[in-house]
Amino acid sequence: MITIPDTTTPKTAVEDALGLVLTGGGARGAYQVGVLNWMARNYPDIHPPILTGVSAGAVNIAKLAAAPGTFQQAVGELDHLWRSLTVEQVFRSDAPSLVRTALGWGLRLISGGSKSGPRVRGFLDTAPLRELLYEALAAVDDEITGIDYNLARGKLKAVAIIATSYTTGQTVVFLKGDRGIEPWKRPQRRTDMGPITIDVIMASAALPIFFPAVQIGAEWYGDGGIRLAAPLSPALHLGANRILAISTRYERTRAESDVAVVPGYPPPAQVLGILLNAVFLDLVEQDAMRLEKMNDLIEQLPREERGGLRPIRFLNIRPSQDLGRLAAKFEPQLPRTFRFMTRGLGTQEQRSPDVLSMLMFQPDYLGTLIDLGEHDAEMQAEAMEAFFENRPE
Repeated sequence: MITIPDTTTPKTAVEDALGLVLTGGGARGAYQVGVLNWMARNYPDIHPPILTGVSAGAVNIAKLAAAPGTFQQAVGELDHLWRSLTVEQVFRSDAPSLVRTALGWGLRLISGGSKSGPRVRGFLDTAPLRELLYEALAAVDDEITGIDYNLARGKLKAVAIIATSYTTGQTVVFLKGDRGIEPWKRPQRRTDMGPITIDVIMASAALPIFFPAVQIGAEWYGDGGIRLAAPLSPALHLGANRILAISTRYERTRAESDVAVVPGYPPPAQVLGILLNAVFLDLVEQDAMRLEKMNDLIEQLPREERGGLRPIRFLNIRPSQDLGRLAAKFEPQLPRTFRFMTRGLGTQEQRSPDVLSMLMFQPDYLGTLIDLGEHDAEMQAEAMEAFFENRPE
């Protein structure tokens, strides 16, 4: 159920708690920064007390949660980080590294499961990303201590980073909050009240197949969107009465959806793109539809008959352009060896290479996404104004 009883709301919840939900999508996370830029410019005093993030959204949420200054300052630092980001700062793209990994996978496939076969943990080596996050998030012994600092001074109420345990198959919410926050457990979902570390962020952002899993304790974790059927749920559990979600999925029109995106037999990149979209990018819209239906039902009931259920104000901002098509325009600027390998997957055969849009950590592409996010937020200025001022549209 998307709308939850007031009895599960933490004691410290305020009447109008704002939750910010940032979804995944790899390099598409730059789009979220553009929307945040617009928010910070038009509402400089805003401080969302409830922050939840998945995958690339986890990186952005961690930065917002750990920054010592204002929301506007934190967003400014995020903008600088994403605009200056390069492929080499996220994963090793040099020829020796990529060829070594490709050979390792090939030998693994023909080893027949032999114990002497090579150990492979992902197509790409994300060691550079770990180094970048360690510095950008000012980690101390792997822990992002700025989050505890902001919780202690009351700037934050709760921060949730979602990852998937490959060991148990469960969705795990790594949670830090004030004293009123209590963990919850549902079928195939659980919370972990331990510290939020660089490992947690790396795990949440570990795109399956491409990025290696991350070990935390005795378990191995990957991208948090894999089994997260209700991405709005953590914010609701934490007491949010209003939720702003920033998605990275372009919603195709009926006419666009009926057009083939690749002629003939689908190459691996097409299949992977559909799988990743279904896993990481489609669920916010589905969750929002359930939330809207629940709100309609609740609002038809007298307050005394609602059984503790509460309507939730919700706004979702999503791209107005197809980010896959946009990525294709910047593909020639990718590092040569990495470009060669992605073309081998069939990215050039597609009109909208969605896989490429998630892996293209190119400054020109990322800057374009940021600008698009600002544009889309401006186009929804009226809805944003009504949402932030908590008044009817």
